[in-house]
Amino acid sequence: MAEAADFQGTSASPARRWLRRTGALLAGAPLLAGLLQLPAATPADAAGQESPQIASSAGSVSVAVDSLSPSAPSEGDTVTVSGTVTNNGKQTVTGAHVDLQVGPPLETRSAIDTLAKKSDDLQGPSSEKVGGKYTEKFTALTPGVAEPFSISVPADKLDLGDDGVYQLAVALSGKTSAQPWEQVLGIQRTFLPWQPEETGTRTKTTFLWPLISSAHMAAETGSNEQQTPVFRDDELAEEIAPGGRLDQMVSLGKGLDVTWVVDPDLLASVDAMTGSYQVRSADGSTTPGKNQEVAKHWLAELQQAVTGEEVAALPFGDPDLASLAHNGTNVTGSLNHLKEATDAADETVDTILHVKPSTDFVWPVDGAVDPSIVKVATSAGADKVITRSDSLQDNLSYTPSAARPIGGGTTAVVADSRMSTAFQGDLTKASASTLAVQRFLAQSLTLGLQTGKQRSVVVAPQRMPSVSQAQAMAEALAALQGGNWTESQDLTAAAKAKPDPAANTRVPPASAYPSSLRKQELPRAAFEQIARTQSKLDKFKVILTRQSRVVTPFGRAMNREMSTSWRGRGVAAVGYRDGIESYLNGLIDGVKLIQKSETKLSGRSAMIPVTVQNNLVQGVEHLKLRLTSKNPTRLKIGGDSYEEQPVTVNGGHAQSVKFTTSANANGQAEVVAQLYTEDGQRYGAPVTFDVRVTEVTPTVMLVIGGGVLLLVLAGFRMYTQRKRAAAREAAEDDTAEADDETDGPQSQPDAQQNPETSGARLEQETEAGSRADGPEQPSDPAPDTAAESADPSGAGERVDR
Repeated sequence: MAEAADFQGTSASPARRWLRRTGALLAGAPLLAGLLQLPAATPADAAGQESPQIASSAGSVSVAVDSLSPSAPSEGDTVTVSGTVTNNGKQTVTGAHVDLQVGPPLETRSAIDTLAKKSDDLQGPSSEKVGGKYTEKFTALTPGVAEPFSISVPADKLDLGDDGVYQLAVALSGKTSAQPWEQVLGIQRTFLPWQPEETGTRTKTTFLWPLISSAHMAAETGSNEQQTPVFRDDELAEEIAPGGRLDQMVSLGKGLDVTWVVDPDLLASVDAMTGSYQVRSADGSTTPGKNQEVAKHWLAELQQAVTGEEVAALPFGDPDLASLAHNGTNVTGSLNHLKEATDAADETVDTILHVKPSTDFVWPVDGAVDPSIVKVATSAGADKVITRSDSLQDNLSYTPSAARPIGGGTTAVVADSRMSTAFQGDLTKASASTLAVQRFLAQSLTLGLQTGKQRSVVVAPQRMPSVSQAQAMAEALAALQGGNWTESQDLTAAAKAKPDPAANTRVPPASAYPSSLRKQELPRAAFEQIARTQSKLDKFKVILTRQSRVVTPFGRAMNREMSTSWRGRGVAAVGYRDGIESYLNGLIDGVKLIQKSETKLSGRSAMIPVTVQNNLVQGVEHLKLRLTSKNPTRLKIGGDSYEEQPVTVNGGHAQSVKFTTSANANGQAEVVAQLYTEDGQRYGAPVTFDVRVTEVTPTVMLVIGGGVLLLVLAGFRMYTQRKRAAAREAAEDDTAEADDETDGPQSQPDAQQNPETSGARLEQETEAGSRADGPEQPSDPAPDTAAESADPSGAGERVDR
């Protein structure tokens, strides 16, 4: 029978195997009873025993199972187990050999967990050696040296019975000089799913394939028309380059029946790399990006991979719903950012991947939920929350379907925690990866064998798997989809599946939220800083002629500030937020008032210019410039204490605005210039300067008074002179009349009779005429306004009238 059993394709029936094992046990019972009556065997006696024992040096040899193929064998397959054995002790192991052992089936999912924790424990569950020629021998195992092994055995030689998960152990036995008897020195257990024939009720399995990265872009763009994007680093190029993490996610996911879960920010960032872009260096300088072809290739591969597959788009930037629910809901505007992130997701994915995504799913960190998280998730329009069974727990003997109605029209899609966490940890070693694959398959098969009812199961792995983790996921998923107990299903169908009436639909309270996750959340201060940045942006954008150049990049940057990827990276998160706010402050300061020195007013009234500088690329408008006098009794502006004028400045230019002022008294007056938006909000810092009135002074008034006095005196002199001349003329006329009466008609003209008197009158008339028609004399009236002072001006600015 033993010989016949060696032929491939023949196998004993389950009944015959049971009879054979029972007979062996009964035959060994008398021997066991006799051994119990004997004293303990000495090492010398034990050396002659044929069965291996567990020695005090157990575990001195490590056994690594690097591959198991096929992962889920069927009838007629040959199972090949390969790996290495390494002597970690100080003594050479002689007579070493590697054997395969098959244990009884594991009936429950918890039994699989228990065995996984003791996979290399020599005290673990016993198993039966396959024996025969299915072993590999080593002459000696030198300390510190790893030796490879590979054993192939027909599946029917493994003595497997009913469908189920069997423990498959690889054990190394040998001798040492200190303990020269055969003993098990190392063991590694793994899982062997066994269901050779198709089942009538296959489990419907949904596997989420996440394409998510951290934030690589901020709000900064170039000043050119194309707004060349500026990347904070070049790490995204490394991820999408051949062999990189995201490159592997796309190449491994292609051909698998999965639901692609995408962060639109990743797509937008890679799409920005397909054109001209800049990379910020550690010293603050920027250099041109050189990975355009890499970005184009990655997007082309992704577009091909998602063709015909379901794509679920998370809100833009993958916002941290738990942080927002616990620390951000009381901060004004936080929920608005979540709504904007959800709205941006649809357009971004559709534009870049040319597929219509599903946007009604949200995915809290590790699927952990409480009522506040569900409330925040649904406030953005999502009505399906991807949670996990270790958060929404069931007290059932089996695993129910994923879909659960949790009230308010919201569906919780509960991912299986055991299968979802199977690929966490360091899987860079082949042995760790193989164990993860076999454990995942074992959990899936055991779940399917729990009941005869068909169920829908969702697997939601970690958000950003490493390359080794992604490779293990792809290997397990390929084996699962090639198995006989599952069939693929997309996420939308899983959410619509008929819920199990016995499943838990009560969301756990806030007190049940894991403290380890709460410690990693974004603090309230983060959301307050985001709100402060948004407030500054709102005031800034109203003056811009092309708002989209600023509003869009800053809006997306604030979405990234709320990203789940900041968990565990608190210092980096603060630096990112500070950088966004600082860059916005710089743009706001690009529109400002030019500082003014002291201004001197050279008259009772003048025009004072105030200059507005616009260092932005685009023009600004909807601004008002207000000039206010702090001492309106001394200096008025526009006839009152202040005056406002509209301001429009083209990009890269300055504009001077002139205000009319009038001085009422000498001295110094403080003046404040301030920009305002049209809705009355202050914009930028004010500019304060002094105006000194230099010509409305006592000296000036004295000069003016002296001029007036001279005019009066000159007029009085003219008056007296004219009066004296008239008196003389009257006296002369009287004399002439008397002469006429004496002399009669023979009298001659005055000039002829009295040449001296006639000459004097002519001189007076000539003098008067010359004063009326000749050049201006010092006695003439003063002009209406005083001339500018010829004295040197002060140190300040001088304003002409």
